[in-house]
This record gives sequence, C-alpha cells and structure tokens, in this order.
Amino acid sequence: MDNVGIISLGCAKNTVDSEKMIGLLSKKGYKIVNNENDADIIIINTCGFIESAKRESIETIIEIGKLKAKRLKILIATGCLSERYKDELLKELPELDAVIGTGDFPQIINVIEKVKMGNKVLEYGKANILDDSNLPRVLSTPGYYGYLKIAEGCNNKCTYCIIPKLRGHYRSTKIENIVSEAESMVSNGVKELILIAQDTTKYGIDLYGKLMLPLLLKRLSEIDNLKWIRILYAYPDSITNELIEEIKTNDKIVKYLDIPLQHSNDNVLKRMKRNTRRKNIEDIIFKLRNIPGMIIRTTFIVGFPSETEEEYEDLKNFIAEKEFDRLGVFTYSREEDTEAYDMQPQIKESIKLKRYKEIMNLQKKISFNKNQKNIGRKLEVIIEGYKNNFYYGRSYMDAPEIDDTVFIKTNKKLKIGEFVSVLIKDAFEYDLLGEL
Repeated sequence: MDNVGIISLGCAKNTVDSEKMIGLLSKKGYKIVNNENDADIIIINTCGFIESAKRESIETIIEIGKLKAKRLKILIATGCLSERYKDELLKELPELDAVIGTGDFPQIINVIEKVKMGNKVLEYGKANILDDSNLPRVLSTPGYYGYLKIAEGCNNKCTYCIIPKLRGHYRSTKIENIVSEAESMVSNGVKELILIAQDTTKYGIDLYGKLMLPLLLKRLSEIDNLKWIRILYAYPDSITNELIEEIKTNDKIVKYLDIPLQHSNDNVLKRMKRNTRRKNIEDIIFKLRNIPGMIIRTTFIVGFPSETEEEYEDLKNFIAEKEFDRLGVFTYSREEDTEAYDMQPQIKESIKLKRYKEIMNLQKKISFNKNQKNIGRKLEVIIEGYKNNFYYGRSYMDAPEIDDTVFIKTNKKLKIGEFVSVLIKDAFEYDLLGEL
C-alpha cells in the first residue's frame, strides 16, 4: 500500500479535518508518513482565509510539486483554498492531480482511486452538508491534548470574512456525538480538550433552538480522567450569563476564553457588520474579570477600510485601558467576494503596518507587566518538551502554539504530557521561568 503524507495549514479546524482523513486512510491500509520524501501521495490541507495564508498554501503546493521528479506520484489539495479557487488551481498548478472542497474530504479514498486510473479530479459541492461526526480520526497533536470541533460553518455576515462561503452555514454536531468523540479521545490519553468551531458560542442554536454550549461543557466535564477543557473562538454576542457562570463554577473548564473582538469602535464594528458594540464588549469583559484568575485572549484588525486616525486611536486607547492578557493583531486583508472588498477608501499598507506595530508594542508592555505579577506564584504546568537544558510547557493561561511558554529548571526527569507544579521565579514579555 502507498505511503501518504498530510500537510495541514491554517487553523485548528483544518487540523481536525486532516486527522479525519488520516483516520480514513489508515483504516483503508495506507501508511501515514511524516517525511514528505518518503511519501507516494501527499495531501495539502490548505487555508484561504487571508492573503498571507493563500500565499503560503500556493507556495507549499509548488514546493511539494517538485518532489514529483523523485518518488511522489500523487499531489492533492484540500481545504479552504481548494473550495475558493477550485477551477483555477487545477488549471494553473499542473503539479496537482486533484482538488477537494471543504465539505468533500470524506471522499479522499475515492479521489485517490480515480487519480490512480489516470484522471484529474475535482470534488466539491458539499460545503453545506458535511457531517463528519462519525468518521474515524487519528490525532496529529501530541497525545495529551486534542481539538474537538463542535460545529462547522458560520452564519455571521462579517464584511471582511470569506469563511461562510467556504465552509457553508452554521451546523452544530449533536451533543451525544461530541461526547462520544471526547470520551474516545480521553480514553486514548487526551487530558486537555480544546473546543473549536468558527463560532463556538453559537453552539446548538441550529439543532436545539437555543445556545447549548453551557450544557455541552457540563456533559464533557463528567468524563473521567479529563483534566482541562479550553474554549476558543467565542463570539462576544453569544457569551451569556449562563456560559459565564458555567466557566466560573466548573473546575474542569480552564479560566481562559478566546474572544475575537476585531475592533472596539462602534463605527468600525458597524461597517464590519459585527453583532456587538463597545458597551456589550465592556459588559462581557467586566463579568469575565469577576472570575478569579480569568485570562482573556482576543484579536483585532487594524486598517479596515476607511478606519480613521480617530477610530484607530479609539482602539489603541481601549487596548491600553482593558489590558488584555493575550492579544493578536491582523492588518486588514482585502478579499474578493467579501462586502468590504469594494469599501472606500482602502487604507494604505504602510499605514496598516504602522498601526499593527504600534499595537504590538503596546501589548508587549502590557504582557510584560502582567507576567511580572506571576513571579512568586505557583502554576500547574503541562510539560510539552525539552530543549537547551530546560523543560517547557503551558499553564492554564495558554493555548498551544499561540500563547506563552513556561520554562522550567529542574534536574528531575519529567514526562511529556505530565502536569507539574512550578514556582515562577522570573518573567519576560511573553514567557515565564520557574522551578519545580
């Protein structure tokens, strides 16, 4: 049987789709390999969200395509870029043998078989009807944490965002299916479940007629041997008092919430067609900060069309005032087929970059001051690796791959995925240093 390699680009939702393709391929007898030089078939799960992600996806396809001069026989693109530019990709990238849309990856085995018969394959059209809740799955994350996708698609109409066109309308997975998948993950050693969707807080609205994330969290927390539940992509307009109470009182839910706010100025939020305004955002932050030890992570966009200097200053002052624990900034990416594409005036790249740098420098200072307050504190840390004579890991305050790291000095041998108590001795802009 052939060796298959999978390269997963973009967000954690793509990671889960890749893991389900690995599950299907493994079940069929294909051997999954980590080194692309050992692969007969390579699948690139692409991202097409913003300009930089599209560029990375295309560059990866071209780079991997060069391996066809050696061992590689079949190259397939799946994911958001494939859904968005399905016709162009097959025409303009001759190294590709097949292009598969976001809702069609369960057809991966059939597609490979068609390619082997000498066909170029384009498989798409199921973005709105994908139900992947019963597919086999092999985790690609380290064994102690895994992503749990609770819904697919999005019903928000943000003017800068292409995702609803690529992933379809919002579709929640049934509670029993999610719990069953979570139980299976935990029985295989997962200690931290990270809940993801395009919009996690809308969970259940389509299936049950009401917001069901609090109930889902309750059900998941009943799983034995599960240590942490973390929530990503929580849209502010659906963060209810019930959800805040569940986070506050449920010991398995880490006191951490990722809320993509995108802006703080009401005029900009209106042009973005966001469903919240400054007052709602401030109310949510106030309520969440009443939870002891609560960490709020957010992202903002600078340089949205016609963002004035005053509107930008308003955002900067808001960030300085609210002092978010974790913060990411994007420069606005002009995407065709979105409403904001034709909005005028578009902001010059140089101004976007200047605003980006200013906010990142401001956040650096906020992060340093907040980290300093952790000196002398004991934190529970999950061990993730060892390098340069230090073990390193994450506390409850940090999601994998996007947040801070805790470095640990010790002569003791520690195991990857083990939880240890660490006394913090020093702090930097984005990392902490401690000892057992």
